[in-house]
Amino acid sequence: MPLSAECQKREWSTILHIAQHNGFPPTIMHNLRHQIKHKTKRTTLHTSMNKNKSWATFTYISPQICKVTNTLRNTNGRIAFRCHNTIANLTKPKDHNIPPHNKWGIYQLTCNTCSRSYVGQMSCSLNIHFQEHIRYIKNNNPQSAYAQHILQNQHMHGQMNSIMTLLKLLNNPNMPIPYEQYYIQNLYREGILIPEQSPGEINPLFQTVINPQPAHTT
Repeated sequence: MPLSAECQKREWSTILHIAQHNGFPPTIMHNLRHQIKHKTKRTTLHTSMNKNKSWATFTYISPQICKVTNTLRNTNGRIAFRCHNTIANLTKPKDHNIPPHNKWGIYQLTCNTCSRSYVGQMSCSLNIHFQEHIRYIKNNNPQSAYAQHILQNQHMHGQMNSIMTLLKLLNNPNMPIPYEQYYIQNLYREGILIPEQSPGEINPLFQTVINPQPAHTT
């Protein structure tokens, strides 16, 4: 607890009295007191200045980081460094070790009765999307075009490993809709798209932009 001014004065008198009886000159004690006050004042000022600064964290990966951090040293920001070769990162499974059913992209569901297919995009694992479609079917809820096809035609859906296929893995969050439309239109052209799923407006550019064909030579 902080002492009041009167208590601090009495405490300092006690310290001086003890120091004198132990052979310490008063000059040394006054110098020590001055150094302590000066250090406390600097610490308080430093803490107050740091409260108004924001922190930026950088990883040691390239020489360019030194240039960036040297530039930021003259700003109101604080800089911290970290390494990426931590135990968590070293033991994290690589992308190629992740099962395909736990990846993100475009998938295809096939009807076991008529062999027509449905195309969808997934933001989580294939297994979760498969269970979602099966739940719609079991609850007689035609919320998805695939569930609507199975319910209206009294067709069979089958097991996940036999009717569900991952068509395209995606890393770009801006590409699911173009790729989904591309595969829908491909199935529509081949005549195997379920009629409950709309092919949308047929766009011939999908064939050349998303999946370009080799140019013919003469």
